Amino acid sequence: MSRPEVLVHADQDDLAGAVAARLVSAVAAAQAERGDASIVLTGGGVGTAVLAALGAAPARESIDWRRVDVWWGDERFLPSGDAERNETGAREALLDRVDLDPARVHAMPASDGPDGDDVEAAAARYAAELAAAVGGSGPVPAFDVLMLGVGPDAHVASLFPGMPALEEGRPVVAVRGAPKPPPIRISLTFPALHAAREVWVLASGESKAGAVRLGLAGTGTSEAPVAGARGRERTLFLLDRAAASEL
Repeated sequence: MSRPEVLVHADQDDLAGAVAARLVSAVAAAQAERGDASIVLTGGGVGTAVLAALGAAPARESIDWRRVDVWWGDERFLPSGDAERNETGAREALLDRVDLDPARVHAMPASDGPDGDDVEAAAARYAAELAAAVGGSGPVPAFDVLMLGVGPDAHVASLFPGMPALEEGRPVVAVRGAPKPPPIRISLTFPALHAAREVWVLASGESKAGAVRLGLAGTGTSEAPVAGARGRERTLFLLDRAAASEL
């Protein structure tokens, strides 16, 4: 796994714009090298701000969106279209504004989807979709960029401190009893996160400063899951000044 690099921006607006520009460059480079690109989205305030900044940027036209696979790192297990779902925010901020191939937008199942309220079956369905994307040659694709927000408690995706999902070998798990509502979620696990070429940890605001410090200090993942957010080739902690204030 790669060692983290830290890049600090003035505030959340500057951070969102810079990450959006970086994402355009990374996707364009992946397409130039391999023909296609795959990205993993995150929700939360800064994750959605990045997508909104990209949606408003003319540079988005430099991406061939028909050759982009879009995945999610986690999702709240709620009905389709619920305002709290990461997918809903991503569609409003960016996905409905660009010419994506609908078959390559891989939303995590909703609680009114084909598995109904069976979150374990829904997680297994998403794991099967990930495996199918690589023809069964591995559990998940080698994502080009995987973005993660971080909570004040140092969680990433829906991997919360002290919870069993931190020790999972499966690429996707159902999460029950999450300390942050809603309690039922679907999440990628560390084996899936570590398959990404690049992992970008996004953090804005003073409330995230302690979690960022733990994520860079070698703290164990049971206490600070963000400490396990690492990419195979590159790991970036993309912060505003407030989130970097304890470094």
